Amino acid sequence: MSAKNIALVTGANKGIGLATVRQLAELGHTVLLGSRDVEQGEKAVKELADDGLVARPVRLDVTDDNSVREVAELVEQDYGRLDVLVNNAGTLIRKPAVDVTAEDMRPEFETNVFGLVRVIHAMLPLLRASRSARIVNVASDSAMFAKATEQGSMFARSHESFAYSASKTAVNMLTVKYANAFLDDPALRHIKVNAVTPGYVATDLNGFQGEFTTAEGARASVHWATVGDDAPTGGFFDREGAVAW
Repeated sequence: MSAKNIALVTGANKGIGLATVRQLAELGHTVLLGSRDVEQGEKAVKELADDGLVARPVRLDVTDDNSVREVAELVEQDYGRLDVLVNNAGTLIRKPAVDVTAEDMRPEFETNVFGLVRVIHAMLPLLRASRSARIVNVASDSAMFAKATEQGSMFARSHESFAYSASKTAVNMLTVKYANAFLDDPALRHIKVNAVTPGYVATDLNGFQGEFTTAEGARASVHWATVGDDAPTGGFFDREGAVAW
């Protein structure tokens, strides 16, 4: 078994995910860079290598049971445990709220919600084997009721993120429910699971219009991926570590 913490980041070949891999690697973690596209994953790993950082590319499509199972089997075979899981993979499909159908919502929920559950379920035996496992679920400012109900604000008027905001709100509730379930299970209570919002980060999801860099956005994930045993679980936190409900 490796003495280093073993970390898996989903949706990690670019943006906040790649920045998260970079920061975890800088801290000395053995990091698996999950990416649907093998070539893009390998390209990202080379980019890190050029900066003297090591990561391992793994093909991971969070919407595919076989893909997720294969990664779990790889981690079991090569490391025997998983210490950090960052559920970063996400998608946003813009469409006016009044035009969205139930079918329109499926792709975002498949990735952002069902994909998260699929990965946690598959990795749970490996997280159980860790001494102090951490799960970080990446949510969004758009999942914050305080911002969504602030009439006239950007988030109250972002009608085209209808399904995305709903899916990220579901992520927050799943985080709480997982935390409660882990606390009630002696074999799982060492696992801390928290949701974070990286803030309004400039990524391809928003046409690179955000006010923060991907490095700044990744800090919340990295912080909660590396907290000590006295840290809270089942929370939703912003970039500054404040509760973000």
